[in-house]
Amino acid sequence: MTPYDRLAERFRRIALIGECASLLGWDASAVMPLGGGPARGDQLALLAGLGHQHLTAPEIEQDLAAAETADPGGDPGGDPWDNANLRLMRHAYVRAKAVPEDLVVAQAKANATCEKVWRIARQSADFAQVAPYLAEVVHLTRETAANLAPALGLSPYDALMDGYQPGIRAEDVAPVFAAYEAFLATALPEAEARQARQAEPVRPAGRFPVAAQESLCRSIAERLGLNFNHARLDQSAHPFSGGTPTDVRITTRYDEADFAGALMGVIHETGHALYEQGLPTRYARLPVGEAAGMAMHESQSLIFEMQACRSDVFLGWMGGRLRDAFGGDPAPYRPENLGRALRRVRRSFIRVDADEMTYPAHVILRFRLERALIDGQLSVRDLPGAWNEALQALLGITPPDDAQGCLQDIHWYDGAFGYFPSYTLGAMAAAQLMMAARAQVDALDDALGQGNLSPLLGWLRQHVHSVGSRLTFNEILQQSTGRVLDPSAFQAHLRKRYLE
Repeated sequence: MTPYDRLAERFRRIALIGECASLLGWDASAVMPLGGGPARGDQLALLAGLGHQHLTAPEIEQDLAAAETADPGGDPGGDPWDNANLRLMRHAYVRAKAVPEDLVVAQAKANATCEKVWRIARQSADFAQVAPYLAEVVHLTRETAANLAPALGLSPYDALMDGYQPGIRAEDVAPVFAAYEAFLATALPEAEARQARQAEPVRPAGRFPVAAQESLCRSIAERLGLNFNHARLDQSAHPFSGGTPTDVRITTRYDEADFAGALMGVIHETGHALYEQGLPTRYARLPVGEAAGMAMHESQSLIFEMQACRSDVFLGWMGGRLRDAFGGDPAPYRPENLGRALRRVRRSFIRVDADEMTYPAHVILRFRLERALIDGQLSVRDLPGAWNEALQALLGITPPDDAQGCLQDIHWYDGAFGYFPSYTLGAMAAAQLMMAARAQVDALDDALGQGNLSPLLGWLRQHVHSVGSRLTFNEILQQSTGRVLDPSAFQAHLRKRYLE
């Protein structure tokens, strides 16, 4: 075997370890009893340590050096996929080598422990209960970031962001978010005033049985293109998509008084799942065959949830499916009423329930707070107060308790710092991609009006999914839309939908 072949074999083995951890993580969130938490923490920590051992083995460095000097251009065989794969392998090795194995294991165990305590603390709105566990997670995350920063030539917070969306820095994000905050300051009151002049949406009479909602969610996910021979739909406290490309696990949560949350959550997670199922199988379990970062991943969920499935034309089709599922008065399921109900702008406390105009404010808040936590400018004990002050400044509202404030998200309690910017960068990319798809795909809106998502999915398969990580986030946007990330596309989308 050549050095490159040996690297590919080793990275496939590392990916297998990651797949095991992913499925154990799904199990912990979907079906594991609460008492299994401590043992699950040990299991995930063991896998994290094994993956780290494989990735930092001396043979990796030797084979990387040999493969990179295989010819004068450092090109393993002239194949652009292999070339990109080698660069990504080197990057993964540098990240792993910078962090000691005992720190990796300690972080994994602390994350798993904190996440279980968070579930209890959120139910009782008691931040003090989880605060010491979060403090340990933050301490270890800072230590990890401090190790990564010099190895990558980045600031500590940027080093964490690099783990979720390579190539994007805080200095790239901060001005984009500041510009959006300025846009929101005028756009939100205008949207609220316009909305106030419209008729209130007619609410369908509940109850909506969980079984009926689940059946509807499955059928809509299949309509979007999800292959349930390689996917599952389950319930969890926080909707997510996980698993592997051939065994995707999506979850949602049901409310028998309101079907919208579960349905739109499934559409969102299906977008993630479709991306995973569309990745290049030839490069499965290799870095170049993975998704091009979490901002690109979020763009794939949001192009379905927000851009396509909340459009007037698709709602016209979906209304009939809703009435078939739940019966009753047809008025609530007419497209104009569904539009008012599912695209309602409202200042709210919960990020996952926020409308697409105010959602970025929730992300901006988290970006600023987590950056301050990592930089040492904010202590964990001061997090609830800082959260409430920031939300008041951004949206003019203050959470009544910490369950609707700093306890609402799983991410920090599970050690995911640097992830949140991906949500809004993904929303902006989704608007840009949808604009390009409409320009390049004939009669795309006609297809959406018939509940046919295959033209959109086909375009995404060609321009995003099949690319894997051979190109970066901005390179994919440049190739598919003609320009790198352009936040103006998102603002134009919001103006058309909410202000005109």
